[in-house]
Amino acid sequence: RDCALSRTRQRWPEALVVHRLDMATSGLLVFARSPEVQSLLNRAFAERRVSKRYIAIVHGKVEGSSGTIDLPLRADWPNRPRQIVDPVAGKPSVTQWRQIDTASTDCGTRLELRPVTGRSHQLRVHLRALGHPIVGDRLYGHLDDAPRLMLHASQLALKHPLTGRPMQVESSVPF
Repeated sequence: RDCALSRTRQRWPEALVVHRLDMATSGLLVFARSPEVQSLLNRAFAERRVSKRYIAIVHGKVEGSSGTIDLPLRADWPNRPRQIVDPVAGKPSVTQWRQIDTASTDCGTRLELRPVTGRSHQLRVHLRALGHPIVGDRLYGHLDDAPRLMLHASQLALKHPLTGRPMQVESSVPF
């Protein structure tokens, strides 16, 4: 199949997956070139030692300049792969957001998103719960004519797993 891993393995056959994105999300991915490094990187992500930044365009005008969304999430088993907010059985899920500017598309607001936790579909479900689904989100949003999900993983900051040297990688936002 054609996927990021198969394309990466064309150049580095030993590549192993560390960090994934929802299929409709663009941006940065992390691969390791050895099981040892994969394990160290997986631990860094699990222990929240990796800073992640996403850019999104959401429907509507978001009130305020920044905030924190703290809503527990769990799988919506009858409607997999959907996730839902569940204050009783959900796992802790926290997203920090900051308004960047109003989107030039006149359909919403451009936000910087920083997930503190890393639950499946976390950003998408959190923004929907606020009443501002991400533009182009066919799973959690409105029916709109956006050509794609307007969610991009734009920055990762972490320490190199072997040297400990700080690293920051960025990807330009395509929308």
